[in-house]
Amino acid sequence: MRRKMLGASAIAMALMLSAAAATAQDAARGGGAPGAGGQGRGGGRGPAAPPLVMTTTAFEDGGVIPAKFVGAMGVSPELKWTQVPMGTQSFVLLMHDPDVALQRGTLDVTHWLVWNIPGTATGLPEGVMPMAELPDGTRQVSLRAAGYMGPGAPANGPYHHYTFELYALDAKLDVPAGTPQDAATTRAAVIKGIEGHALGKAVLVGRFHQ
Repeated sequence: MRRKMLGASAIAMALMLSAAAATAQDAARGGGAPGAGGQGRGGGRGPAAPPLVMTTTAFEDGGVIPAKFVGAMGVSPELKWTQVPMGTQSFVLLMHDPDVALQRGTLDVTHWLVWNIPGTATGLPEGVMPMAELPDGTRQVSLRAAGYMGPGAPANGPYHHYTFELYALDAKLDVPAGTPQDAATTRAAVIKGIEGHALGKAVLVGRFHQ
């Protein structure tokens, strides 16, 4: 009987020592309790930065885009953004229609591509002038103009989802202003330039058909 008790005590002691060793190893890797110091598993990093947010008073996110902003005579809507990531040097805005496949490929319609928006900007005003390069260095293009191209989905089809994507970058892009004929090539160059430099992203969607 005494031998059995001694054997059980030895097993319990071995289990306790094993657990203590595992705890020590976990602490060495920085895996302590939430809020503890260390770099492992997020320790010591502090709270996550809030996401970039983009809003507009022109329409509700997911709502129908008003006539003022559509078609050949439409003006660009006012856009605002907040919670800009630290270190932002410029912004890129892409408005496109993902419900269209050009030339039976993966490319959709570029309705508005704006890049090198100054990092100090907090938005774009309504009715941005159609100029390939604005006085503050902002560059823009679309499939039809050196600026905004309003939605124009046909009446005999479903709503199209016009998507506004805003990127905060830690650099400006060395992409020259292009012509509408080169909109696809310019867009590809801008998208490539975004890679490795995006600090944040925000998205708005507006629906439209005639």
